[in-house]
Amino acid sequence: MHELGITQSIVDIAERTTRKHGGGRVRSVTVEIGELSGVIPDAVEFCFEVCSKGTLLEGARLVIETVPGQGRCPQCQTEQAIDNYSFACENCGAFGLERVRGEELRIKELEVD
Repeated sequence: MHELGITQSIVDIAERTTRKHGGGRVRSVTVEIGELSGVIPDAVEFCFEVCSKGTLLEGARLVIETVPGQGRCPQCQTEQAIDNYSFACENCGAFGLERVRGEELRIKELEVD
């Protein structure tokens, strides 16, 4: 369960950023997690309370925005929705779709007092 380490990193980054900008208590943190990232949003949510205990994020609301997978065909440049099992272009049948969205894992927004 690598989500524990990922969640700890989210809390560390959010707290460090808040302190750097002179902020106080964090009310909410919004995180984007791509469907192709291999990160399980429910597990991050489960770990958040434990990781944020005793920090500026204790009691903060965690908002997770899921980013759907998107791929581009190397032959016809068509973009289409993909998952971890998509290999062929729906338009021309070429293989080797390039992932253009869905691998994100980032803090999008902090709401701070």
